[in-house]
Amino acid sequence: MAKLLKEKTALFKTPQIGEIIEGKVLRIGKNEMEVDVEGIGVGIIRGPELYQNPDEELKIGDKILATILEIENEKDKMELSSKKASHDSAWQEINRIIEEDETIEAKITQANKGGLLAQIKGIPAFLPVSQLHHEHYPRVEDGDRNKILTKLNQLVNQILKVKIIDANSEEDRLIISEKQAASEAQKGIIDKLKVGDVVEGEITGVVNFGAFMRFDNLEGLIHISELAWQRIENPADIIKAGNRVKAKIISIDANRISLSLKALQDDPWQKKIKKYKVGDVVEGEITKLSPFGAFIQLDADIHGLAHISEITDDPSRLEAVLAIGDKRKFKILSIEPKEHRLGLSLKALEEKTAAPKEKKEKPVKKTTKKAKVKKSK
Repeated sequence: MAKLLKEKTALFKTPQIGEIIEGKVLRIGKNEMEVDVEGIGVGIIRGPELYQNPDEELKIGDKILATILEIENEKDKMELSSKKASHDSAWQEINRIIEEDETIEAKITQANKGGLLAQIKGIPAFLPVSQLHHEHYPRVEDGDRNKILTKLNQLVNQILKVKIIDANSEEDRLIISEKQAASEAQKGIIDKLKVGDVVEGEITGVVNFGAFMRFDNLEGLIHISELAWQRIENPADIIKAGNRVKAKIISIDANRISLSLKALQDDPWQKKIKKYKVGDVVEGEITKLSPFGAFIQLDADIHGLAHISEITDDPSRLEAVLAIGDKRKFKILSIEPKEHRLGLSLKALEEKTAAPKEKKEKPVKKTTKKAKVKKSK
Protein backbone atom coordinates (compact mmCIF):
# COMPACT_ATOMS: atom_id res chain seq x y z
CA MET A 1 0.00 0.00 0.00
CA ALA A 2 2.82 2.38 0.94
CA LYS A 3 4.59 1.53 -2.33
CA LEU A 4 1.43 2.26 -4.36
CA LEU A 5 0.95 5.58 -2.56
CA LYS A 6 4.56 6.52 -3.28
CA GLU A 7 4.10 5.75 -7.00
CA LYS A 8 0.90 7.85 -7.17
CA THR A 9 2.62 10.73 -5.39
CA ALA A 10 5.48 10.57 -7.89
CA LEU A 11 2.97 10.48 -10.76
CA PHE A 12 1.22 13.66 -9.62
CA LYS A 13 4.36 15.44 -8.46
CA THR A 14 4.11 19.24 -8.79
CA PRO A 15 6.50 20.46 -11.52
CA GLN A 16 9.22 22.90 -10.49
CA ILE A 17 10.82 25.76 -12.43
CA GLY A 18 14.22 24.61 -13.70
CA GLU A 19 13.23 20.94 -13.72
CA ILE A 20 14.05 18.86 -16.81
CA ILE A 21 11.06 16.86 -18.05
CA GLU A 22 10.30 14.59 -21.00
CA GLY A 23 7.47 15.33 -23.38
CA LYS A 24 5.98 14.25 -26.70
CA VAL A 25 5.82 16.65 -29.67
CA LEU A 26 2.17 17.58 -30.41
CA ARG A 27 2.56 20.39 -32.93
CA ILE A 28 5.44 22.02 -34.83
CA GLY A 29 4.96 25.61 -35.95
CA LYS A 30 7.21 28.10 -37.70
CA ASN A 31 8.65 29.53 -34.49
CA GLU A 32 7.13 27.42 -31.74
CA MET A 33 6.41 23.87 -30.69
CA GLU A 34 3.78 22.33 -28.38
CA VAL A 35 4.72 19.41 -26.18
CA ASP A 36 2.51 17.02 -24.20
CA VAL A 37 3.99 16.41 -20.76
CA GLU A 38 2.32 13.30 -19.37
CA GLY A 39 0.53 13.88 -16.08
CA ILE A 40 1.11 17.64 -16.20
CA GLY A 41 -0.41 19.13 -19.34
CA VAL A 42 0.67 20.93 -22.50
CA GLY A 43 3.82 22.99 -22.67
CA ILE A 44 5.06 25.38 -25.31
CA ILE A 45 8.58 26.09 -26.60
CA ARG A 46 9.02 29.40 -28.42
CA GLY A 47 11.59 31.47 -30.29
CA PRO A 48 15.16 31.31 -29.01
CA GLU A 49 14.29 28.45 -26.64
CA LEU A 50 13.83 26.11 -29.58
CA TYR A 51 16.93 23.94 -29.93
CA GLN A 52 18.02 23.61 -33.56
CA ASN A 53 20.01 20.48 -34.27
CA PRO A 54 20.76 19.82 -37.97
CA ASP A 55 21.55 16.18 -37.10
CA GLU A 56 18.00 15.54 -35.91
CA GLU A 57 14.77 16.58 -37.62
CA LEU A 58 11.92 16.46 -35.10
CA LYS A 59 8.54 14.99 -36.05
CA ILE A 60 5.16 14.91 -34.32
CA GLY A 61 5.21 12.11 -31.78
CA ASP A 62 8.96 12.35 -31.07
CA LYS A 63 10.04 12.53 -27.44
CA ILE A 64 12.22 15.45 -26.34
CA LEU A 65 13.73 16.82 -23.15
CA ALA A 66 12.80 20.32 -21.99
CA THR A 67 13.47 22.63 -19.04
CA ILE A 68 10.53 24.30 -17.25
CA LEU A 69 10.75 28.11 -17.45
CA GLU A 70 7.26 29.00 -16.19
CA ILE A 71 4.53 26.83 -14.68
CA GLU A 72 1.84 28.84 -16.45
CA ASN A 73 2.25 31.58 -19.07
CA GLU A 74 -0.25 34.06 -20.57
CA LYS A 75 -1.80 31.23 -22.62
CA ASP A 76 -2.26 29.04 -19.54
CA LYS A 77 0.41 26.70 -20.80
CA MET A 78 3.70 25.63 -19.32
CA GLU A 79 6.60 27.66 -20.77
CA LEU A 80 9.44 25.30 -21.73
CA SER A 81 12.94 25.45 -23.21
CA SER A 82 14.44 22.65 -25.24
CA LYS A 83 17.68 24.61 -25.71
CA LYS A 84 19.31 24.10 -22.31
CA ALA A 85 18.06 20.53 -21.75
CA SER A 86 19.10 19.40 -25.23
CA HIS A 87 22.43 21.22 -24.94
CA ASP A 88 23.27 19.45 -21.68
CA SER A 89 22.15 16.15 -23.15
CA ALA A 90 24.31 16.76 -26.24
CA TRP A 91 27.42 17.29 -24.12
CA GLN A 92 26.70 14.11 -22.17
CA GLU A 93 26.58 12.22 -25.46
CA ILE A 94 29.76 13.93 -26.73
CA ASN A 95 31.63 12.96 -23.55
CA ARG A 96 30.52 9.36 -24.07
CA ILE A 97 31.74 9.43 -27.69
CA ILE A 98 35.14 10.73 -26.56
CA GLU A 99 35.48 8.19 -23.74
CA GLU A 100 34.65 5.30 -26.06
CA ASP A 101 36.85 6.72 -28.85
CA GLU A 102 33.95 6.35 -31.27
CA THR A 103 34.05 7.25 -34.97
CA ILE A 104 31.02 9.35 -35.91
CA GLU A 105 29.57 11.07 -38.98
CA ALA A 106 29.60 14.84 -39.49
CA LYS A 107 27.82 16.81 -42.20
CA ILE A 108 29.96 19.69 -43.49
CA THR A 109 28.01 22.95 -43.39
CA GLN A 110 30.60 25.52 -44.39
CA ALA A 111 34.25 26.00 -45.44
CA ASN A 112 36.83 28.67 -44.72
CA LYS A 113 40.52 29.03 -45.56
CA GLY A 114 41.52 27.15 -42.41
CA GLY A 115 39.22 24.16 -42.72
CA LEU A 116 35.62 22.94 -42.53
CA LEU A 117 32.69 23.65 -40.20
CA ALA A 118 30.13 21.11 -38.99
CA GLN A 119 27.85 20.38 -36.02
CA ILE A 120 27.98 17.33 -33.77
CA LYS A 121 24.77 16.87 -31.76
CA GLY A 122 24.13 20.55 -32.36
CA ILE A 123 27.55 21.64 -31.02
CA PRO A 124 29.77 23.65 -33.45
CA ALA A 125 32.73 21.62 -34.70
CA PHE A 126 35.82 22.61 -36.69
CA LEU A 127 37.83 20.30 -38.94
CA PRO A 128 41.26 21.88 -39.69
CA VAL A 129 42.79 21.34 -43.13
CA SER A 130 45.67 19.46 -41.47
CA GLN A 131 43.17 16.89 -40.12
CA LEU A 132 41.65 15.99 -43.49
CA HIS A 133 42.21 12.55 -44.94
CA HIS A 134 44.63 12.55 -47.90
CA GLU A 135 41.71 11.90 -50.26
CA HIS A 136 40.22 15.30 -49.37
CA TYR A 137 43.38 17.29 -48.64
CA PRO A 138 43.46 20.40 -50.91
CA ARG A 139 46.79 20.23 -52.74
CA VAL A 140 47.57 23.46 -54.52
CA GLU A 141 51.02 23.81 -56.11
CA ASP A 142 51.42 27.53 -55.56
CA GLY A 143 49.74 27.48 -52.13
CA ASP A 144 47.11 30.02 -53.23
CA ARG A 145 44.63 30.28 -50.33
CA ASN A 146 41.72 31.16 -52.63
CA LYS A 147 42.32 28.00 -54.65
CA ILE A 148 42.47 26.02 -51.40
CA LEU A 149 39.10 27.49 -50.35
CA THR A 150 37.61 26.53 -53.73
CA LYS A 151 38.64 22.90 -53.16
CA LEU A 152 37.33 22.92 -49.58
CA ASN A 153 33.95 24.27 -50.73
CA GLN A 154 33.53 21.09 -52.77
CA LEU A 155 33.19 19.20 -49.47
CA VAL A 156 30.25 21.30 -48.19
CA ASN A 157 27.12 19.13 -47.61
CA GLN A 158 29.22 15.97 -47.70
CA ILE A 159 29.12 13.57 -44.74
CA LEU A 160 32.57 12.64 -43.41
CA LYS A 161 33.60 10.05 -40.84
CA VAL A 162 35.47 11.79 -38.02
CA LYS A 163 36.77 11.50 -34.49
CA ILE A 164 36.51 14.19 -31.81
CA ILE A 165 40.07 15.16 -30.85
CA ASP A 166 39.32 18.18 -28.64
CA ALA A 167 36.23 19.39 -26.77
CA ASN A 168 35.58 22.52 -24.72
CA SER A 169 32.13 22.71 -23.11
CA GLU A 170 32.78 26.19 -21.68
CA GLU A 171 33.49 27.61 -25.13
CA ASP A 172 30.95 25.24 -26.71
CA ARG A 173 33.26 24.00 -29.45
CA LEU A 174 34.73 20.79 -30.84
CA ILE A 175 37.77 19.97 -32.96
CA ILE A 176 37.31 16.93 -35.19
CA SER A 177 39.64 14.88 -37.39
CA GLU A 178 38.93 12.88 -40.52
CA LYS A 179 42.56 11.74 -40.64
CA GLN A 180 42.38 10.06 -37.23
CA ALA A 181 39.14 8.29 -38.11
CA ALA A 182 40.75 6.91 -41.27
CA SER A 183 43.97 5.91 -39.49
CA GLU A 184 42.25 3.05 -37.65
CA ALA A 185 41.22 1.42 -40.93
CA GLN A 186 44.73 1.96 -42.32
CA LYS A 187 46.61 0.70 -39.27
CA GLY A 188 46.41 -2.94 -40.35
CA ILE A 189 47.91 -2.08 -43.75
CA ILE A 190 50.66 0.12 -42.29
CA ASP A 191 51.63 -2.60 -39.79
CA LYS A 192 52.54 -4.84 -42.73
CA LEU A 193 54.96 -2.27 -44.19
CA LYS A 194 58.60 -1.81 -43.18
CA VAL A 195 61.41 0.61 -43.91
CA GLY A 196 63.22 -0.48 -47.07
CA ASP A 197 60.11 -1.76 -48.87
CA VAL A 198 59.68 -0.61 -52.48
CA VAL A 199 56.14 0.45 -53.37
CA GLU A 200 54.51 1.62 -56.59
CA GLY A 201 51.81 4.23 -56.85
CA GLU A 202 50.51 7.46 -58.35
CA ILE A 203 51.59 11.03 -57.63
CA THR A 204 48.46 12.71 -56.24
CA GLY A 205 49.84 16.18 -55.65
CA VAL A 206 52.95 18.32 -56.06
CA VAL A 207 53.70 21.12 -53.59
CA ASN A 208 56.69 23.36 -52.96
CA PHE A 209 58.17 20.97 -50.36
CA GLY A 210 57.75 17.73 -52.30
CA ALA A 211 55.16 15.34 -53.74
CA PHE A 212 52.44 13.06 -52.36
CA MET A 213 52.15 9.50 -53.62
CA ARG A 214 49.17 7.17 -53.15
CA PHE A 215 49.69 3.42 -52.92
CA ASP A 216 47.68 0.52 -51.41
CA ASN A 217 44.99 3.00 -50.23
CA LEU A 218 47.70 4.83 -48.27
CA GLU A 219 49.60 8.02 -48.97
CA GLY A 220 53.21 8.97 -48.37
CA LEU A 221 55.30 12.10 -48.81
CA ILE A 222 58.36 12.32 -51.05
CA HIS A 223 60.23 15.32 -49.64
CA ILE A 224 61.91 17.62 -52.16
CA SER A 225 65.31 16.39 -50.94
CA GLU A 226 64.29 12.79 -51.80
CA LEU A 227 63.04 13.41 -55.34
CA ALA A 228 66.46 13.33 -57.01
CA TRP A 229 70.18 13.54 -56.25
CA GLN A 230 70.62 16.93 -57.88
CA ARG A 231 69.53 20.18 -56.26
CA ILE A 232 65.85 21.00 -57.01
CA GLU A 233 64.25 24.42 -56.75
CA ASN A 234 60.74 23.41 -57.86
CA PRO A 235 59.45 19.82 -57.55
CA ALA A 236 57.03 20.46 -60.44
CA ASP A 237 60.05 20.70 -62.75
CA ILE A 238 60.71 16.96 -62.45
CA ILE A 239 57.44 15.31 -61.39
CA LYS A 240 53.74 15.82 -62.14
CA ALA A 241 50.43 14.75 -60.57
CA GLY A 242 49.28 11.54 -62.26
CA ASN A 243 52.81 10.15 -62.79
CA ARG A 244 53.21 6.49 -61.75
CA VAL A 245 56.47 5.88 -59.93
CA LYS A 246 58.28 3.43 -57.67
CA ALA A 247 59.59 4.66 -54.33
CA LYS A 248 61.42 3.29 -51.32
CA ILE A 249 59.99 3.60 -47.79
CA ILE A 250 62.59 5.43 -45.69
CA SER A 251 60.51 6.19 -42.58
CA ILE A 252 57.25 5.16 -40.87
CA ASP A 253 56.17 7.38 -37.99
CA ALA A 254 52.71 6.45 -36.70
CA ASN A 255 50.59 7.08 -39.83
CA ARG A 256 53.18 9.25 -41.62
CA ILE A 257 55.06 7.43 -44.37
CA SER A 258 58.15 9.02 -45.91
CA LEU A 259 59.23 7.87 -49.37
CA SER A 260 62.26 8.37 -51.59
CA LEU A 261 62.76 8.24 -55.35
CA LYS A 262 66.48 8.93 -55.26
CA ALA A 263 67.09 5.92 -52.98
CA LEU A 264 66.31 3.74 -56.02
CA GLN A 265 68.79 5.66 -58.22
CA ASP A 266 72.58 5.47 -58.41
CA ASP A 267 74.30 8.35 -56.68
CA PRO A 268 76.09 10.27 -59.47
CA TRP A 269 78.27 12.07 -56.93
CA GLN A 270 80.24 8.96 -56.11
CA LYS A 271 81.38 8.61 -59.73
CA LYS A 272 81.52 12.14 -61.09
CA ILE A 273 83.19 13.77 -58.10
CA LYS A 274 86.33 11.75 -58.83
CA LYS A 275 87.27 14.13 -61.63
CA TYR A 276 87.63 16.98 -59.13
CA LYS A 277 90.27 17.45 -56.44
CA VAL A 278 91.09 20.00 -53.78
CA GLY A 279 93.06 22.90 -55.26
CA ASP A 280 91.54 22.63 -58.73
CA VAL A 281 90.31 25.79 -60.40
CA VAL A 282 86.87 25.14 -61.91
CA GLU A 283 84.22 27.13 -63.74
CA GLY A 284 80.61 27.07 -62.56
CA GLU A 285 77.29 28.87 -62.94
CA ILE A 286 75.75 30.79 -60.03
CA THR A 287 72.32 29.19 -59.39
CA LYS A 288 71.30 30.77 -56.09
CA LEU A 289 72.39 33.49 -53.67
CA SER A 290 71.66 33.33 -49.94
CA PRO A 291 72.74 35.25 -46.84
CA PHE A 292 75.44 32.65 -46.18
CA GLY A 293 76.87 32.37 -49.69
CA ALA A 294 76.34 31.23 -53.27
CA PHE A 295 75.40 27.89 -54.84
CA ILE A 296 77.40 27.01 -57.93
CA GLN A 297 76.63 24.31 -60.49
CA LEU A 298 79.76 22.73 -61.93
CA ASP A 299 77.95 20.18 -64.12
CA ALA A 300 74.55 18.46 -64.31
CA ASP A 301 75.09 16.52 -61.06
CA ILE A 302 77.73 18.36 -59.04
CA HIS A 303 76.95 21.54 -57.11
CA GLY A 304 79.16 23.42 -54.71
CA LEU A 305 78.85 26.17 -52.12
CA ALA A 306 81.01 29.25 -51.82
CA HIS A 307 80.59 30.57 -48.30
CA ILE A 308 80.11 34.32 -47.97
CA SER A 309 83.50 34.57 -46.26
CA GLU A 310 85.09 33.07 -49.38
CA ILE A 311 83.43 35.61 -51.68
CA THR A 312 83.75 39.00 -50.04
CA ASP A 313 84.74 40.65 -46.76
CA ASP A 314 81.55 42.73 -46.92
CA PRO A 315 78.40 40.48 -46.91
CA SER A 316 76.24 43.40 -48.05
CA ARG A 317 78.15 43.44 -51.35
CA LEU A 318 77.37 39.81 -52.30
CA GLU A 319 74.96 40.75 -55.10
CA ALA A 320 77.42 43.34 -56.37
CA VAL A 321 80.12 40.66 -56.67
CA LEU A 322 78.01 37.77 -58.04
CA ALA A 323 74.72 37.46 -59.94
CA ILE A 324 72.51 34.45 -60.67
CA GLY A 325 73.38 33.09 -64.11
CA ASP A 326 76.99 34.36 -64.00
CA LYS A 327 79.74 31.92 -64.92
CA ARG A 328 82.82 32.38 -62.76
CA LYS A 329 85.93 30.49 -61.82
CA PHE A 330 86.44 29.20 -58.28
CA LYS A 331 89.05 27.26 -56.37
CA ILE A 332 88.02 23.98 -54.71
CA LEU A 333 88.71 24.13 -50.97
CA SER A 334 87.11 20.88 -49.78
CA ILE A 335 85.31 17.75 -51.04
CA GLU A 336 83.05 15.53 -48.88
CA PRO A 337 81.46 12.89 -51.18
CA LYS A 338 79.30 11.17 -48.55
CA GLU A 339 77.71 14.45 -47.51
CA HIS A 340 77.58 15.77 -51.10
CA ARG A 341 79.53 18.84 -50.06
CA LEU A 342 81.99 20.75 -52.18
CA GLY A 343 83.51 23.96 -50.81
CA LEU A 344 84.52 26.68 -53.23
CA SER A 345 86.33 29.99 -52.94
CA LEU A 346 86.40 33.09 -55.10
CA LYS A 347 88.74 35.00 -52.81
CA ALA A 348 91.42 32.29 -52.85
CA LEU A 349 91.55 32.53 -56.62
CA GLU A 350 91.49 36.31 -56.80
CA GLU A 351 94.07 36.75 -54.05
CA LYS A 352 96.41 34.49 -55.93
CA THR A 353 96.07 36.33 -59.24
CA ALA A 354 96.10 39.74 -57.62
CA ALA A 355 99.12 39.15 -55.38
CA PRO A 356 101.53 42.05 -55.92
CA LYS A 357 105.13 41.36 -56.97
CA GLU A 358 107.79 42.29 -54.48
CA LYS A 359 109.86 45.24 -55.64
CA LYS A 360 113.62 45.09 -55.22
CA GLU A 361 114.92 48.18 -53.64
CA LYS A 362 117.92 49.75 -55.35
CA PRO A 363 120.89 50.30 -53.07
CA VAL A 364 121.40 53.93 -52.19
CA LYS A 365 124.84 55.23 -53.04
CA LYS A 366 126.47 57.05 -50.23
CA THR A 367 128.30 60.17 -51.16
CA THR A 368 130.64 62.12 -48.96
CA LYS A 369 131.10 65.74 -49.47
CA LYS A 370 134.61 67.02 -49.33
CA ALA A 371 135.09 70.05 -47.19
CA LYS A 372 136.21 73.02 -49.16
CA VAL A 373 139.47 74.61 -47.91
CA LYS A 374 139.76 78.27 -48.35
CA LYS A 375 143.11 79.36 -49.82
CA SER A 376 144.78 82.25 -48.12
CA LYS A 377 145.64 85.06 -50.30
